[in-house]
Amino acid sequence: MLFFARPSPSQIEQFIDRSKELPLSYQPTGIGREFPRGLKVDEVCTVIGHGDAAYARAKQALISWQQFDLGWVELFPPLAPVETGTVVAVLIHHLGFWSLNGSRVVYVLHNESDVPAFGFAYGTLTNHAELGEEIFEVRFNAVTQEVTYRIRAVSKPRAAFAIAGYPVTRLLQSRFRRDSIAAMKRAVAR
Repeated sequence: MLFFARPSPSQIEQFIDRSKELPLSYQPTGIGREFPRGLKVDEVCTVIGHGDAAYARAKQALISWQQFDLGWVELFPPLAPVETGTVVAVLIHHLGFWSLNGSRVVYVLHNESDVPAFGFAYGTLTNHAELGEEIFEVRFNAVTQEVTYRIRAVSKPRAAFAIAGYPVTRLLQSRFRRDSIAAMKRAVAR
């Protein structure tokens, strides 16, 4: 949904309420783990810290959605629970206008065995400009003590403006990954 001015808190709340009834814009759930035909796969994984404490901070940062603390991108509600079924709205300020995009947490990743990892994936709803799934995950390597942050998106444009402006869409997706990594590094460094 496009806006020429920042949507009000009540507009955002109404958007989220309507989004709760919407289906995912793709099938099947889990495509974020695959290489589906016709969808673009973007993945980046980088070291964001070292040690147990850094991993704990990285995990908490994901739980509190700090990977969206970018200035030009915001998540609503800000402290949405990271659990399957949670619906969120991503507000993006770009090219002089604002867009709201609905997503739903579709699965949570949790492993505390040999390579501790935590994350989740959200899938786009039918009111999202894109179609696809995105994974946000942190891992701790006990041998190297490295804490890594991974973003993996499987998507394609769905809305007319995203299709028409696909080169710009791709630039914004790349910017999101870069800025999200910076946000996670800030969160872990605190």
